[in-house]
Amino acid sequence: MTTITSYSSLQTVRHWGRPLGDVNSVARDGVRAVPVLLLHTDDGRTGVGLGPHAGIDTLFKVIQGQDPRGVAALYNRMISSVFKAGHGGSIFSAIGAVDCALWDLKAQLAGEPLWRHLGALDRFVPGYASALDFGLDDKTFVSVHRGFVERGFTAVKLKGGADVVHDLARLKLLRELYARPGVTPVLMLDVNEVLTAKEAVRYVCRIEREVDLAWIEEPVRRWDAPGLAAVRTGVRAAVATGENLTGLEQYAPLIRADAVDVVQTSMVFGISHFLRVAAAAHLHSLPVSLISYRGHIVAHAANAVPNHQYCEIKEFGEPPVGLHLDQDVENGGLRLGDLPGNGITVDRHVVEALMREHGQRAGGPASRSQP
Repeated sequence: MTTITSYSSLQTVRHWGRPLGDVNSVARDGVRAVPVLLLHTDDGRTGVGLGPHAGIDTLFKVIQGQDPRGVAALYNRMISSVFKAGHGGSIFSAIGAVDCALWDLKAQLAGEPLWRHLGALDRFVPGYASALDFGLDDKTFVSVHRGFVERGFTAVKLKGGADVVHDLARLKLLRELYARPGVTPVLMLDVNEVLTAKEAVRYVCRIEREVDLAWIEEPVRRWDAPGLAAVRTGVRAAVATGENLTGLEQYAPLIRADAVDVVQTSMVFGISHFLRVAAAAHLHSLPVSLISYRGHIVAHAANAVPNHQYCEIKEFGEPPVGLHLDQDVENGGLRLGDLPGNGITVDRHVVEALMREHGQRAGGPASRSQP
């Protein structure tokens, strides 16, 4: 029996080469940290999870010495272990990182790529372009989106919410850029929770006079079920929300209030969470859509559920420093590879050199003894 013996906590970066962000904040330097969690086993395997994992010391006690193939039970144990403090916020992200690493190990032990191990038949996951483009000047905006167009995308999401006239102009530009003979682009708008319900209805109705929106994303605060329901009633576009919700109990009020049309969940929260959210959404005849995170690990589960709609694709080109991703962004989506597991390999020498350059040290029990 394979057992989990230790973990390593690393951090690398991805250089975007341009500003990125939304109405709430913009990273002008175009650099994003990529936390990396490695789970090591007694037979020399390593499972990779990506995402912030504060609180990993506590969670590791739950999985240490366990067989990673029992990932569903281990996920339940991790949730139970933080019962008193609750599993919202950063600890839920840590559970997600561990969960992804466990699924990686489980698929490796089966000798299969994770998408096949999870029960999917098709390695291609349909996607939409999401350029985190709120802070881009017009020239860069066009250049970045042309890169997505060249990769076959016909669905695209704009980051907006500050100026309806500006957003309308950019949506019209995206409609023109993404147009194909016989194909009408699918346009979405994400305002990242900055509007009230009445503001959102006026905002979207103004846009819908001239542009057909597939969905308005996070028009009001994530927990505001009555507000989301009011927006849903007041506009033609679907209401998409959920990427910041942690646990099925946070989705329940929205679903009960008929407040959501497209149920979203972030990849940073892991595969087990996605599978449970997708099942809950399917019970109510709702589609589910994945919100991107570095490495697109959870996309392996997208075609294993019956109701996944689109996977958000934010990045293509060079991967995070020291990481190799067995996947390609092409034909308007994500094509997953054939390596056993989730297809992410980590060059520890490169990543640890980068960490030393920035005065950081790798963490985790026995982390230095791992190859």
